[in-house]
Amino acid sequence: MTDLDDVPAPQGDLTLKVLSSRQQTNAYGDIAGGWLVNQMDQAAELCAGRLAHGRTATVAIEAMDFLCPVRVGSVVNIFTVAREIGHSSIKIDVEVWIHPPHERNPDELYKVTEARFVMVALDDNGRIRAVPSE
Repeated sequence: MTDLDDVPAPQGDLTLKVLSSRQQTNAYGDIAGGWLVNQMDQAAELCAGRLAHGRTATVAIEAMDFLCPVRVGSVVNIFTVAREIGHSSIKIDVEVWIHPPHERNPDELYKVTEARFVMVALDDNGRIRAVPSE
C-alpha cells in the first residue's frame, strides 16, 4: 500500500501555465532549458510583484537541475511560493511540472526542475526599495 504523503506534488501556487511549442526547441527537438528558465523568471516576477506591490528584478537564481526533458506539446505548469521576505528582497521557490502530450491521465504531472529566485523590489527609477510590510 502506498502512502499518499510520499507522492511528490507541486509546492505553492500555480502561477503560470503555458503550452510548449516547436519555436522553443533545441537541435534535438526538446524544449530548450533557457526557455524554461525564462518562464520560471516570469513566474517569480509575478509572485514577487504581488508581494512587493510593484516592480521587481531578479538578482540571483540558485542551483537548478533538470530531471527530465520537456517535449513539444507539453503543458508547462510553474508553481511559486515565497519563502523569505527581507527588507528589499524576496526569495521565491519556483517549480516546473509538466503534463506531457498524449498523457492518458489529465491529472498526472511530472517534475522537471526547481530553483530559488532572489528578487528585489525596485522604485520607478530602478533603485532598490523596501518591500511593503503587510
